[in-house]
Amino acid sequence: MDLSYGSEMEDFRDEVSSFVESNWPIKSVEGEEEISFERQASMFRERAIEKGYLYRSIPQKYGGSEQDADVIKAQIIREEFSRKWAPAEARGIGTMMLVPTLLEKGEEWQKDRFVRPTITGELTWCQGYSEPGSGSDLASLKTRGELQGDEWVINGQKIWTSGAHMADYMFCLVRTEPEASKHAGISYLLLDMKQPGIDVRPLRMMTGSSDFNEVFLNDARTPKDWIVGKRGEGWTVSRTTLKHERNSIGGAQQTRSALAGLVKLAQESELNGRPAIENAEIRQRLSVLEGYVKAHQYSGYRQLTQDAKGGDAGIINMMMKLFSTEIGHQVSGIAMDLLEEEGLLSAGNSELGSRSSSSQGWIAQYMYSLGIAIAGGTANVQRNVIAERGLGLPRDAAANRSPGK
Repeated sequence: MDLSYGSEMEDFRDEVSSFVESNWPIKSVEGEEEISFERQASMFRERAIEKGYLYRSIPQKYGGSEQDADVIKAQIIREEFSRKWAPAEARGIGTMMLVPTLLEKGEEWQKDRFVRPTITGELTWCQGYSEPGSGSDLASLKTRGELQGDEWVINGQKIWTSGAHMADYMFCLVRTEPEASKHAGISYLLLDMKQPGIDVRPLRMMTGSSDFNEVFLNDARTPKDWIVGKRGEGWTVSRTTLKHERNSIGGAQQTRSALAGLVKLAQESELNGRPAIENAEIRQRLSVLEGYVKAHQYSGYRQLTQDAKGGDAGIINMMMKLFSTEIGHQVSGIAMDLLEEEGLLSAGNSELGSRSSSSQGWIAQYMYSLGIAIAGGTANVQRNVIAERGLGLPRDAAANRSPGK
């Protein structure tokens, strides 16, 4: 594997690095009010878009920088922004999942109306996919959408809906053709969350936060043309969204950052009166973990190579997502061991010791890592798809099928 980018791309790296060095953080003018971090990030992103570094695949008329597709340059930009902790493209559900779906499948008016305000943060979105009886088997969803005149009337329930309590809009899957086969009767609708027919109820997690919600749709309404793709073809559209969700979860930069944070914790923690980083067992576990992170990084290069050739990196994307979630769980598990008795307390416990801020973050991350394996498709489902589509192995026997049939 050739891991070099070539002299031309390294020149581009120098250009990006120089830009970030000169523009981040945004410096306040002497004598004027301090600029908030949020405003600094917004100003930096505006400059980066003007230079063609952010939202490269989004046309200028929708707020992007409209650059030619170049996965190598895109990777270099991600690396340099990450190296200097500069704000990259916003990672919200709308930006990471809905916007690329609209660019691929949406009508022109939908792109005009929703893309720019979504990437600038003016509009926030939530995803209405999972239901109480439809998790991994998403196509079994039961939320109904009935066309009445110029509006869809929607009834049903969604669950595990991230950020629904703050979202302006939802993109959701509803069954509009009840007589059609399971996958064929689904449509992909957009709807306003600020209406009387929607009831959002928070789900309190073991971390103490309530980022997930139940959403009850009782005669919720949305215009007839707020449908992405054709009626009854929402399953195809949803696969586009899920592809981008897995990509957002599986990035190698995340695992490298997590490992760096863990090493810092090991340097600051003590075991038997000495720095934990000097403990032979801890060093061994960190070394093994670093190997996994490197493998994840190199899988990212494989993905990059496929993308550069215009190939199908779908299976590699799934591997990246699976690798990312498993590494994240291992990282937080080692962190819990380093925290020792503090790791037994809840994330919001007032009795946490001198490392309280750091400890709370690691405890919450450990708890969260147990659930992230489900997001974007469960780890076990991912393994099955990789085995069947990537390795050509036979499908698992269905639980309701008799042996030999």
